[in-house]
Amino acid sequence: MALWRTLSIPIASPHGLILSFLLLLHSTVTTTVAIRVRTIIHDPSPVKLPVFREAPAFRNGDSCGSNKDDRIHIAMTLDENYLRGTMAAVLSMLQHSTCPENLSFHFLCAHSDVKLVSSIESTFPYLNFKIYRFDSNRVRGKISKSIRQALDQPLNYARIYLADILPADVKRVLYLDSDLVVVDDIGKLWDVDMEDKVLAAPEYCHANFTVYFNDAFWSDPVLSNTFQGRNPCYFNTGVMVVDVDKWRKGGYTKKVEQWMAFHKKKRIYHLGSLPPFLLVLAGNIKPVDHRWNQHGLGGDNFEGKCRNLHPGPISLLHWSGKGKPWLRLDSRKPCVVDHLWAPYDLYRSSRHFLEE
Repeated sequence: MALWRTLSIPIASPHGLILSFLLLLHSTVTTTVAIRVRTIIHDPSPVKLPVFREAPAFRNGDSCGSNKDDRIHIAMTLDENYLRGTMAAVLSMLQHSTCPENLSFHFLCAHSDVKLVSSIESTFPYLNFKIYRFDSNRVRGKISKSIRQALDQPLNYARIYLADILPADVKRVLYLDSDLVVVDDIGKLWDVDMEDKVLAAPEYCHANFTVYFNDAFWSDPVLSNTFQGRNPCYFNTGVMVVDVDKWRKGGYTKKVEQWMAFHKKKRIYHLGSLPPFLLVLAGNIKPVDHRWNQHGLGGDNFEGKCRNLHPGPISLLHWSGKGKPWLRLDSRKPCVVDHLWAPYDLYRSSRHFLEE
């Protein structure tokens, strides 16, 4: 006699989706289990994801703690077009960290894509990570067109909402772009003394700060006084240490949003998410050693021409700008600095060394 039982089991996916499965159990001499998916997940991305090699496992050193307070929280966005860069960035941090098992990654993505999750799990089987869906509708009405299309993507603005997205027990977070590699122990950056500041990052006071805002801003007598009482310097928002508690309590998300809303009415800058950060925080952050953001390796925002390294010690290489190392390597037209990124490339079909 055959016995059939029907079980409806809700299973939470890593994306926060609920999958409903129908299990049919047939008992005869042998047991047959059939699984039919009742809820079909629509894959919003037509992009075919690259295939990556599995990264080696990295273990903690003897000096590493194992408590919750020993965690190093790192937030990054997760996007199909930058996935290859994200994988290289994660590998570089694990490889150079004294306590790699203490790294906890928080990935923000625009779509609940099971393929992205599967790709991370298969590439880094031992990685501590969570994925959060960033609702693009939060910024769609606030984004103004900038000088480069990539800067206008909603996910580029997700860093503004870290305090709203991350769990309440995350008190501090490192936000890192996907087009970088870390060649030092990331724990050193994590341990920076923030001196009661809400944000820490390398400052570049030699840069011409006025170019980040247009003439309409500087010619306005009220707007031009925005930085009064501050010594504003440029900082790159692709490498930041954020005191999440202070950000929440100080209402910094709202402050940045207010400048974005103002810019919709009157254009006062050209770039994407950077200028509103500068308007709110420039001149009031904790400066970090420049070694933690050797930025601009992707060239300018228009042509992405090659650039040389700045003099001095380096802990982090950052391909900010239009040119990305994986694209230039694949085109066989790399810049010299792109070969510093190549050893961290886990792309299965990548060529790290070009033919002469």
